[in-house]
Amino acid sequence: MLAQTPQDSFKLVLITVVGQAFTAAGYVLEESPSHQAAGLFRFAKPFDGGLYGYIEFQLLAYQETEWSSGMPSRFRVTLTRTDHPNPAARSQHPQFVRRDLSVLVVKDFGVAIVPNAPYWWPFDNVDRLGKALAEAGHLVIGFGMPWLSGDLVPPAP
Repeated sequence: MLAQTPQDSFKLVLITVVGQAFTAAGYVLEESPSHQAAGLFRFAKPFDGGLYGYIEFQLLAYQETEWSSGMPSRFRVTLTRTDHPNPAARSQHPQFVRRDLSVLVVKDFGVAIVPNAPYWWPFDNVDRLGKALAEAGHLVIGFGMPWLSGDLVPPAP
């Protein structure tokens, strides 16, 4: 029997912690084995006017080996609104936006809920991963989703 990869474990906890709320908001986890094997987990939602909203979790998984320094694994969250079905493509659309979730919350909205921006949520066990995903998920729901849909705009500087 094959052991579960760090990416498989992350996906399971991700779905458990934020899956239901994201699905209720209309976001669907894209099934892309090659992206997920590389640590990229993307939720997508079509918007009016041919736009798409994307919430991407990028995992950097560190496993304990004789060469590793005990680094915790970590993830970050990137938000994109674009007219392309591939959020990595740069768009010329006037409503195109791409922002790191922590930068959006800390710098754009002025809510210092994480230590710095940009920020990678660290974890070294399943319990800490669940708590980190819950924190990031709350920020996505409270700030990220309404920002992607255009319903929430940061205050003017």
